[in-house]
Amino acid sequence: MERKQSEPIGNLIQQFLRINGLETPYNEHRIVEAWPAVMGNIISQYTKEVFVKNRVLNVKLTSPAIKQNLMMERKNLVLRLNQYVDAQVIEDIHFY
Repeated sequence: MERKQSEPIGNLIQQFLRINGLETPYNEHRIVEAWPAVMGNIISQYTKEVFVKNRVLNVKLTSPAIKQNLMMERKNLVLRLNQYVDAQVIEDIHFY
C-alpha cells in the first residue's frame, strides 16, 4: 500500500468549506466574532449589534461620539478586521 502525500488539515478544511459554499458564511461569522477582539472592551461595551450583509459590516452603537470617531477610521478598521481573520471578507463598515 502506497502512502499518499499528506496535506495540512487546515488546507483540507478550507477546501471543504469552499466546495460546499460555506467559506463566505464562515468568514462573515469570524469577522463578527473578531469585532470585540479588534476593538477592545470599551468599544464593545457601546456595541449593540454586529452583522455582515453584502460584504458590509453593520455595527449598531449606543454612543454618537464613538460612532463619529469610528466613521473617520472606517477604512483602517476594514483593513484591520480583514487582516485579523486573514481573508478579504468585508469592503466597508456602516455604523448606525
